[in-house]
Amino acid sequence: MKQFSAKEVETKLNQGNALNIIDVREVDEVKERKIPGVTHIPLGLLEFRMHELDKAKEYVMVCRSGGRSGRACQLLDSHGFKVINMAGGMDSYEGKTE
Repeated sequence: MKQFSAKEVETKLNQGNALNIIDVREVDEVKERKIPGVTHIPLGLLEFRMHELDKAKEYVMVCRSGGRSGRACQLLDSHGFKVINMAGGMDSYEGKTE
């Protein structure tokens, strides 16, 4: 599975790269702190909302520590999506949040 560190994601965003980031944490977790511009799809709903995603795009999956986003990557990868796991999750992310 392809991975970016939280620092790599932060650097790419700071350089102006447009990343398609999907946060798979629960609603209360996302309310506390999230990366600006992310799409929020809780892991439990991902299977039912896959039709909203574009297989031509690459998605960076984010959760609290990297476990749930890893499972999200496996699910989407098995359906033909291009995915990257943000290793360490939001626990490791030091960039801008809202």
